[in-house]
Amino acid sequence: MAREVSALTGVALNVPGFRPVAVNSAEVLPVTIAAPDLCGRFSGRVIRNLNAKAATPAWMKQRLERSGQRSVSALVDISNYVMLELGRPTHVFDLAKIHGGLNVRWGKAGETLKLLNGNTVSIDEWVGVIADDKEIESLAGIMGGDATAVSLETEAIYLEAAFWWPNAIQGRARKYNFSTDAAHRFERGVDYATTVEHIERITALLIEICGTPNTQVGPVDDQIVNVPQPAPVRMRTARARKVIGVPVNDQMVADIFTRLALPFTLEAGDGDDQGVFSVTSPSYRFDIEIEEDLIEEVARVYGFENIPAVAPVAANHMIIAPENTRSLFAVRHQLADLGFQEVVNMSFVESAWEQDFAGNAAPIRLQNPIASQMNVMRSTLVGSLVSNVRYNLNRKTNRVRVFEVGAIYLRDASVADGPLTVAGYHQPKRVAAMAYGLVADEQWGQDNRQTDFFDLKADLEQLFAPLTLRFVKAEHPALHPGRSANVVLDGKVIGFIGELHPRWLQKYELPQAPVVFEVDAEALQQRNLPVYAEISKFPGATRDLAVVVKQSVPAQDLLDAFHDALQINPQGNIVQAIVLFDEYRGKGLETDEKSLAFRFSLQDTQNTLQDDVVEAVMSAVGDAAKQKHGARLRT
Repeated sequence: MAREVSALTGVALNVPGFRPVAVNSAEVLPVTIAAPDLCGRFSGRVIRNLNAKAATPAWMKQRLERSGQRSVSALVDISNYVMLELGRPTHVFDLAKIHGGLNVRWGKAGETLKLLNGNTVSIDEWVGVIADDKEIESLAGIMGGDATAVSLETEAIYLEAAFWWPNAIQGRARKYNFSTDAAHRFERGVDYATTVEHIERITALLIEICGTPNTQVGPVDDQIVNVPQPAPVRMRTARARKVIGVPVNDQMVADIFTRLALPFTLEAGDGDDQGVFSVTSPSYRFDIEIEEDLIEEVARVYGFENIPAVAPVAANHMIIAPENTRSLFAVRHQLADLGFQEVVNMSFVESAWEQDFAGNAAPIRLQNPIASQMNVMRSTLVGSLVSNVRYNLNRKTNRVRVFEVGAIYLRDASVADGPLTVAGYHQPKRVAAMAYGLVADEQWGQDNRQTDFFDLKADLEQLFAPLTLRFVKAEHPALHPGRSANVVLDGKVIGFIGELHPRWLQKYELPQAPVVFEVDAEALQQRNLPVYAEISKFPGATRDLAVVVKQSVPAQDLLDAFHDALQINPQGNIVQAIVLFDEYRGKGLETDEKSLAFRFSLQDTQNTLQDDVVEAVMSAVGDAAKQKHGARLRT
């Protein structure tokens, strides 16, 4: 922070100095670095005959509290203080609790460690550890173990400061669902060149605060096995000017690098302000590796707020949306007009939802979920809508009508990488809606009635109108087996509709069954272009046809039979619409029979309807129902 303030304000930087502490002991704790890709440098020192019961000075306590740190004991407070002062976490071991020497290595499957916070964690090959000859003593760069923790009874310590490679620390703390100051710093990168100086600083404070006449200080054991080897990074002033978008010159860049204490050389270019800087990053900035890193430093110190907002210069062409499609915003508005409220849910869901509502036993799992339970990508929107309904019911809302427009995620080996695609995964958009409770708010104009399958079916048909949908009985993991159907458009299944399955009502504590549909958004966006048709000046007519069929015969099959008959009838074009308006079961019919009544709207656009023509058409559709489905006319 001091370096940043100095660079941004121009105030001189006072770098802290370090004075080596006098060594009066030859004791060294043997340390082996078995994993150079985990630990690049390990420095340590043995100190004996300390007074751990010494009080932390008031000035140190005050500074720790102002920095958000809680005072624990003198030994711990000094370590935390130097971490905040110099930016390097260190660790203090109780020397009496270490068995033999230390080994810095990767963990092994099956190992466990009780941490300073009291949690016992399982270790594997992905996590670095510091172990002694008997057991693991610390999670490398994250948190110390409880077994070697210092206490007020501690007399001898082993003081450790190390350089841990950032990629060997990143993600490890989150794996165990906690974060520490040490992990926060090490996973971002800590200066690898000053471990000895930092040990000297802590040693000086330990002797000042906890020292006794008999204190013994051993030499610093400094092992360097694999530290970054910074190579010069070149940055062209012309390139920086182009990327940042401001007229920076060689003098400005040189001033910024000087303020940042980045050592550089400047090579002359082809013209004025066309120089090439060669920068060797200091040990505390070994993250500078490519030209763009240096350009970012220039932009940052120059000030993002000082970079003007300039509109891009490009050939802009309006892309006109096809007339036969509509936007998802129009779909959202139409659903809102139908009384639904939009919800926006996470694409990450619980794996149990995928199993329950999609029958998906192998969902796409997340490597690093934002919450432990939201660990898979959804392949249906139903689970999220059920969660929305439950949330509202828990807050005494008894009527819920919600919808969502969002992507689902499916495995598909045919998908290649592209601007909006990821290889191996298909991400189609879906539109889903769920209705729970009364079909309308309580009112005097109509009786209270629970929303059923046909209410939502009507909303879905209105959403697709004037396109005609077919509903084919089908089973779905989320839906009631006898009250669910596939939604078919032009012979293609585009979604499903139905009541939630009774087993999910019980599991998710829903008093009544909500009704839900989910359809492909792309199919919903398609629209036929309007076609002009002359309005007939001749009057129309209606005829009713009631037929008795077996209860297993769907009404749609009868409608299909009627349409097939009209296609081959010369006068079939006079039928403008067929609507099912009544269903009857009971007295006068067999137990396995039902009566379905259809209303036919007829009109001839060229002539007045003739009774004999109408009767011939009605006779033809009646005969078709008899021949294909064994129907009999009901009088």
